[in-house]
Amino acid sequence: MTTNGSVPGRRERKKAATRRALSDAALELFLARGYDKVKIAEIAEAADTAVTTLFAHFPAGKEALILDDSGEREASLSAAVRDRPDGITALDALHDFFGGRAPFADDLPEEFQRRMDLVMSTPALRDYARQVWIACQGSLAGLLAEAAGRTEPDDSLYVLARYVLETPDLASTRPDRKAALSEAFTRLKQAWPGL
Repeated sequence: MTTNGSVPGRRERKKAATRRALSDAALELFLARGYDKVKIAEIAEAADTAVTTLFAHFPAGKEALILDDSGEREASLSAAVRDRPDGITALDALHDFFGGRAPFADDLPEEFQRRMDLVMSTPALRDYARQVWIACQGSLAGLLAEAAGRTEPDDSLYVLARYVLETPDLASTRPDRKAALSEAFTRLKQAWPGL
């Protein structure tokens, strides 16, 4: 509960501190020993919590400790499309959105860079990241329908949403990530002109 509508209450601050301690402990252990060599119990111990506490905060398990979402991805996709400046297409806004995020941004803060490097070098984390993004397909299709002036997305917009959400994962494996991302969005704009 918040005390004045904007300041988190004591309970929320304590929960946030616990989540942060667990996430930080996991990152340090994964970087030091490798993702596959760290057990959940070791993370809980390093954060001075119980395993049940860890799962209460991160029910999805080890991957979520590094790639916790809490709705951020869906909210940020929505903002990228809905809050785009006049004259900017939805696909241009999405290209800019992904281009400003890991692994495409050049100026990531050190902590984000460390997390990105870990994700990119760990197949289980990379796959989890892809799945979390793909889970946004339905909401992105709805946003694309809005951008196209439709009340409901049709099958082509579900396909487009999936392509958009798969593009960063595919482009991030190419030698020139940014160029690959740009090329993919150029092709998507050709296939869905006006979006």
